[in-house]
Amino acid sequence: MNWITNYVRPRINSIFSRREMPENLWSKCDECGTMLFHRELSNNLNVCTSCGHHMAIAPRARFAALFDAGVFSEVAVPAPVPDPLHFRDQKKYPDRMRAAQKSTGETEAMLVATGEIGRTPVVAAAQDFSFMGGSMGMYVGNAIIAAAEKAVELERPLILFSAAGGARMQEGILSLMQMPRTTVAVQMLKEAGLPYIVVLTHPTTGGVTASYAMLGDIHIAEPNALICFAGPRVIEQTIREKLPEGFQRAEYLLDHGMLDRVTHRLDLRDELITVTRMLLGLPPAVKGDLPAPAPDTAQPAAESEEAAGTPAGAEARQE
Repeated sequence: MNWITNYVRPRINSIFSRREMPENLWSKCDECGTMLFHRELSNNLNVCTSCGHHMAIAPRARFAALFDAGVFSEVAVPAPVPDPLHFRDQKKYPDRMRAAQKSTGETEAMLVATGEIGRTPVVAAAQDFSFMGGSMGMYVGNAIIAAAEKAVELERPLILFSAAGGARMQEGILSLMQMPRTTVAVQMLKEAGLPYIVVLTHPTTGGVTASYAMLGDIHIAEPNALICFAGPRVIEQTIREKLPEGFQRAEYLLDHGMLDRVTHRLDLRDELITVTRMLLGLPPAVKGDLPAPAPDTAQPAAESEEAAGTPAGAEARQE
């Protein structure tokens, strides 16, 4: 035993066996500043366990919590013409698209899927705010039309989760044209007599609010979500007045009649099941994994009387 054996070798082994600590194990709440362990936050659907602040959640994670057993099938969306205006600011539009696709792992800002919630078949669409602010471009318009057409084809209600900063400036007037296109898609659902439920999440602004996000049969919002056309800062600068506390937040809009419900994310699935089945004229969903029990059927007289210990049952036993 010497100095090399006792000190140098253990030191070298400790250096080469050292593991890197992942950087994404903790997240900081934007509202209260609490550090949250990533697994705890994920299990709570990206809602702060300390103050209840609703953070952004990706469409796939939302659908995994929404659909029964987390099972859903994606609906194909027609791809639009890439970079129709050859737009360029600090970066080229295709470069921004590639960066967003790499960071989110998604093709575009909206995901459409079919599945069951509470054993009720539905079509669902969700915007991803982390993909270029969830901006409404031609792909988002195509996605909503594809969702509406699939809902009409399968005769299912459509549930849409909105989260957007407005229209996509890189597509100019073509992005604004998605407002009437999506309005026509919503009209298809109404003509087919199918429910259209909108869940407004933080933030839902601009042309999205001015079109499909406010055309639902039922409007549900997550707590403290910003829902507006023009933002509060723009309004304050325009009218040169201080806005009321909580202006354009979900609770304020609920008090002033623009929303039907404000529901916590953890309660949202049960709320959607109840509302969807009510609009479809179906009985309430049965809790648990089993389907609703079949209607009671009358037992044979001999079996029922024998079970009850009646004389007819005794005669049946003697025979």
